[in-house]
Amino acid sequence: MTTTQVRATCPHDCPDTCALLITVEDGVATEVKGDPDHPTTAGVLCTKVSRYTERTYHPDRLLYPMRRLGNKGEGKFERISWDQAIDEIATRLSAIAAKNPQAILPYSYAGTMGLVQGESISARFFHHLGASLLDRTICATAGFTGYKYTIGATIGTDLEQFQNSKLIIIWGGNPIASNLHFWMRAQEAKRNGAKLIAIDPYRSLTAEKCHQHIALLPGTDAALALGLMQVLISENLIDEDYIARYTLGFDQLKQRAAEWAPERTAQVCGITVDEVVNLAREYGQMARRGEPVAIRTNYGVQRVAGGGMAVRNITCLPALVGAWRHPAGGVQLSSSGSFPVNSAALQRPDLLKNGARTINMTTIGDDLLKNASPEFGPKIEAVIVYNSNPVAIAPDSPKVMQGFARDDLFTVVLEHFQTDTADYADILLPATTQLEHVDAHKAYGHLYMMANNAAIAPLGEAKPNTEIFRLIAARMGFTDPIFQESDDEIAAQAFDARHARAINVDWESLKRKGWQKLSMPDAPFAEGNFPTPSGKCEFYSASMLADGLDPLPTYIPPRESVASNPVLAAKYPLAMISPPARNFLNSSFVNVTSLRSTEGEPRLDIHPDDCATRGIVDGEMVRIFNDRGSFVCKARVTTKARAGLVVGLSVWWKKLATDGKNANEVTSQALTDMGRAPTFYDTLVQVEKLHA
Repeated sequence: MTTTQVRATCPHDCPDTCALLITVEDGVATEVKGDPDHPTTAGVLCTKVSRYTERTYHPDRLLYPMRRLGNKGEGKFERISWDQAIDEIATRLSAIAAKNPQAILPYSYAGTMGLVQGESISARFFHHLGASLLDRTICATAGFTGYKYTIGATIGTDLEQFQNSKLIIIWGGNPIASNLHFWMRAQEAKRNGAKLIAIDPYRSLTAEKCHQHIALLPGTDAALALGLMQVLISENLIDEDYIARYTLGFDQLKQRAAEWAPERTAQVCGITVDEVVNLAREYGQMARRGEPVAIRTNYGVQRVAGGGMAVRNITCLPALVGAWRHPAGGVQLSSSGSFPVNSAALQRPDLLKNGARTINMTTIGDDLLKNASPEFGPKIEAVIVYNSNPVAIAPDSPKVMQGFARDDLFTVVLEHFQTDTADYADILLPATTQLEHVDAHKAYGHLYMMANNAAIAPLGEAKPNTEIFRLIAARMGFTDPIFQESDDEIAAQAFDARHARAINVDWESLKRKGWQKLSMPDAPFAEGNFPTPSGKCEFYSASMLADGLDPLPTYIPPRESVASNPVLAAKYPLAMISPPARNFLNSSFVNVTSLRSTEGEPRLDIHPDDCATRGIVDGEMVRIFNDRGSFVCKARVTTKARAGLVVGLSVWWKKLATDGKNANEVTSQALTDMGRAPTFYDTLVQVEKLHA
């Protein structure tokens, strides 16, 4: 028996981007474990990725190209050859492109976070073709936009410093489920005497393990941040020297914050005055004593109408108290802006045709149902889906399904499994998993450039995304050498080796070691140097004003809440959020039997008071509905959900859910205040017992 160990990287949409060691015996991957030498992975993997061989060798893996039989959505296919599949795709796309290439739309996101298998050859292909552009907004662009207006780039506290913090505020995240290696650092800080505070409408697994949980109303995070500013400023718990040297617009901010007395803040947020005042005092007083205070904010904050502003407001807090002076102080939303990724080399935007329209992936439900018009452009006639599962994950799911069910829509899906979206494909193509291809990775929770080596040969006839798009490009007559570069050649271009943070990055050495840390200061903004237009943390942002936004922190209420929309709330009085289930990662891993068995079945957490008024008892099946749609699951009566809030842990594949539906039946296609992102957690519903 021949046994080898291969260095790899977790490709999934998680901040941790773990370094993996793959044990291969006679060409078969037998074990996936965390690299004990990688400082952030430290040999530890989540339950999902530790079972990656189960996913790779799953009996339902797609191994051959397939053509649809029967109606869209039925999921019936026949096996065809790669030549047949590529011929049909090239023929159909060429005919559409001859009329108007913008009638062709790519749809992809973070099924892999790899820089090669994500958007390299595929982006080059669609740019050269002249297809519509996809606005990839479905996760983080609201918060990224608010953060960048304030800080200048998504750069923040280094993960490896959090264990030295003395106060950690976990704001809008559940790292036990979705950021395990941050949680390990937070636990170490806790053992060293740090206090952990969770701010979240839901008492998540993480909130239960913190010293304090502040259960504010969904979508009111921006108001809480303003209330904290008011107390910090009025009680002089601020760092005047840091503000004077390294911030812009404090006088205007002071006036704005004065409007948010603790009483108003508490009323808007649905919490107590003491919770507002004591949190501000604890944060400000510790910072004043020179103790490092840190905020880990996450994506739950931003999935509401004012989500971008909420992140902006939170991001102002460290500069107010001078928390950036300390390596273990500040805030982290994402570290992705630290990486000198050479996107131009990977994606070749110079190939773009003039005037290409952009379709927002969040509004795919509406856009697939639109006819041609001067405002919209040509009707969408073809969609190529890769690294995504829009029928399960896009909001307002009934419209998404209706769009994909169109008989006149040519749909190609690249996948590992027959997902909800794959059921609507005309041509279904088998893609390789992370163990079967080469890739390069940045991270959004740490500061390591990562390499992924292919550990095993592709199963069946599966091919990497890159190779599939090379084949289609060649069959369509695209002869430019950029379509002939190998995955290794592309990966070698992933990081700008001339950049100060990644000097002399060599792809071959990166593959051998598996990872290399960026060259970054321990405390990135200890002496200012913010990558904003002013070089300072911008409490007042002229860029926001130019973009038609309030240049100061403000509060934008949810579109759907009891306070902001009482007419709608009279019909649908319960707020609903749908955070990730612990054993899934977005819609990945839902079909892995061991993980689904651990997760159980779709359920709705609902407060005892809300159950009592509806005659609902624990374990009963309930219907959750609004004007957009409905879904069914089992009620779990619990005080984890505050009164007036229901929580549906997601994202289940529809075909594996109780009634063939999931939480996105009721979510909205409405967009955020900035970043054009979705408002998944800005949703009102009603819940009733399921009647036979």
